[in-house]
Amino acid sequence: MEISGFFTAILIGLVIGALGRLVVPGKQNISIWLTLAIGVLAAILGTLVAGALGVDDTSGPDWIELLIQVVFAAIGVAVVAGVWGRRRVG
Repeated sequence: MEISGFFTAILIGLVIGALGRLVVPGKQNISIWLTLAIGVLAAILGTLVAGALGVDDTSGPDWIELLIQVVFAAIGVAVVAGVWGRRRVG
């Protein structure tokens, strides 16, 4: 991944985090900043996985890569919300 790809992943990650949070049902008791950080990480991981699968560079929009990123974000939000929620209650 080159530098421009990294910055693009960060920008896309901000949106991916929000989409990941929308996909997870129920209320998540985590901050918006943590959600955005999860989105950035999900965007980077999703880009790496899409590259490994060979679906990161298509002739049109990279829908499969976007789907992978949103799935990573949703999993990340669900896991962090579960851990964060237990930590704050206990």
